[in-house]
Amino acid sequence: MFERVLIANRGEIACRVIRTCRRLGIRTIAVYSEADANAQHVRLADESWPIGGPRPTDSYLRGDVILDVARKSGAQAIHPGYGFLSENTAFARACTDAGIAFIGPRPESIDAMGSKAAAKALMEQHEVPLVPGYHGADQSAEVLAEQARRTGFPLMIKAASGGGGKGMRIVRSEAEFADALASAQREAASAFGDTRVILERYVDHPRHIEFQVFGDIHGNVIHLNERECSAQRRYQKVLEETPSPFLDDARRSAMGAAAVAAAKAVNYVGAGTVEFIVGQDGEFFFMEMNTRLQVEHPVTEETLGLDLVEWQLRVAFGEPLPLLQEQVHAHGHAIEVRLYAEDPDQNFLPGSGKLQTLRLPAPSRHVRIDGGVVEGDTVTIFYDPMIAKLIVWDKDRPQALQRLRDALMGGEIVGPKSNIAFLERLARHPAVVEGRIDTGYLDRHLGEFLAGDAASDPHALFAAAVAALLDDEGVVMVNARDGSDPYSPWSRADAWRVGHAGKRIVALSLHGHRYEIEAHGHDGNYQLHHGDANVDVRGARYDGEYLSARFDDEALRLPVRADGARVTVHDGAGNRHSFERAPAFAWQTKEGGGGNQIAAPMPGRIVLVKSQPGDSVVEGQELLVMEAMKMELALKAPRAGTIESISAAQGDFVEADAVLVRFVADAHP
Repeated sequence: MFERVLIANRGEIACRVIRTCRRLGIRTIAVYSEADANAQHVRLADESWPIGGPRPTDSYLRGDVILDVARKSGAQAIHPGYGFLSENTAFARACTDAGIAFIGPRPESIDAMGSKAAAKALMEQHEVPLVPGYHGADQSAEVLAEQARRTGFPLMIKAASGGGGKGMRIVRSEAEFADALASAQREAASAFGDTRVILERYVDHPRHIEFQVFGDIHGNVIHLNERECSAQRRYQKVLEETPSPFLDDARRSAMGAAAVAAAKAVNYVGAGTVEFIVGQDGEFFFMEMNTRLQVEHPVTEETLGLDLVEWQLRVAFGEPLPLLQEQVHAHGHAIEVRLYAEDPDQNFLPGSGKLQTLRLPAPSRHVRIDGGVVEGDTVTIFYDPMIAKLIVWDKDRPQALQRLRDALMGGEIVGPKSNIAFLERLARHPAVVEGRIDTGYLDRHLGEFLAGDAASDPHALFAAAVAALLDDEGVVMVNARDGSDPYSPWSRADAWRVGHAGKRIVALSLHGHRYEIEAHGHDGNYQLHHGDANVDVRGARYDGEYLSARFDDEALRLPVRADGARVTVHDGAGNRHSFERAPAFAWQTKEGGGGNQIAAPMPGRIVLVKSQPGDSVVEGQELLVMEAMKMELALKAPRAGTIESISAAQGDFVEADAVLVRFVADAHP
């Protein structure tokens, strides 16, 4: 086995590879950018080397620099993880030429599957089912438009290189095609340096089911069952599970055989994934092959009891596959979700910043956490904003879903906004529970999964107020034990007054709404008032995780987190209410004259300017397009009016909150 392995990646996957190497006694060598000098993968590796600036193009995509580190550090092999250089043919070939093992497929296999167009042509030769469409070499706008008409609408435009939802557009009519093509090509060029696209007939309400395949240098190729990845938003996977609730044994066997045939067609070695699109009638079509380990590989590991990174290492070292196809036996059900620093209520805008609080459930046989950050770390603007992957396992799907709901309920993320509440609603939604979600469901029904700006449930509001009161009183008592008399009435913040009952105002904020709750009482017994609502609370106790109390004689036990700055309440129905504490008395001002400018929502690069000073625009018109954290953001006019100035040009890098567009103040629609 290898003695020294360099990991040409960062974050969660680098930490994941390090864990397996450490278990096998392999010394690990990490590389890091300027932004990652204090990252967890750097701290976990046996040694780490700097490779350049914070942007991927200045560091993790610099194959020559990484190879130089490999030589200097004495690495015998390089594990590329996923993303970055994992599917880069030139890098894989350079490793081989340098006498360093590339822990992945042969360069020729990457090359064959790296282009969706070439892959489809190859699969066509090996009788793997394909979606009707166009994957030809002629990429002129005229030919693509003609092929689009022949394929018919709706159709899908896909970047010929890469994946992850980049460079993909659904086009429902011929009139939309030119703009959608230009947008897809622009995004593909930015993400993969390649503007080529393919066209496919759009399968209505499809499922996305992929098969894990593995090959070795001795000609053995097997599959390790499927993963259902149909819960997607804008082609980005949100929840993955195995086994698929949609497949029967006959369909599973046929798709597994097709996946193995696809891998054998390119003499595949190592870990790969063959992805299929599946119609509601069960008909399946080859979509693409990812020639690397997938983000969602842990669900396969949990049901099979395997370590796929160990398999990668052994196969790269020249060993045969550890199992034959007939020896692969699955047990139970596993589900994975990805915790991201993003704001679902703001169109999933990626976030960045320090993780002030990061509480995740303790690992167990039923719960696994694969993360690349810890509390106190910073989610940077330069890379994917994933915080961690949460994986659960149980003996069947209903119990695994309950494990997922419980694990999410026990999590808490404070700092950049996160999608944890969105995932909680997802895990309880009937489309997921009943196993009938398709790849477009989330985009069609997104409002069903978002909290929005609705006023808080009064029960959750009163529970948060009680937790805040108990937390305040408990903090004072703890501090009093440091030297003062804990039984002195002056040591308590319970509003006790001589001669009359005290009153406190508990001020909470949620989604921009301010709530003031009037509280009388102390020590777990309160009378609370908010507007026309009143509640009598008796026997309230808070242990740091759960609040138990009688609300108007109804006894409740609710998961609650209170830390002085915020209170998070679960209402027992899967809804998470995260209130911020606010000053009890505060002036409120209303800004006037809003809507006269557009500011950058986060740091990023301007990729397109679609207007100029003096233009008259309508509300919602797209004025600029910026790229940030691996995605394009359209900046639209907040109202109808006339543009006074634009302070950014194509290619400019702008900081968060920088004013990009100003409107004439006295403009009228």
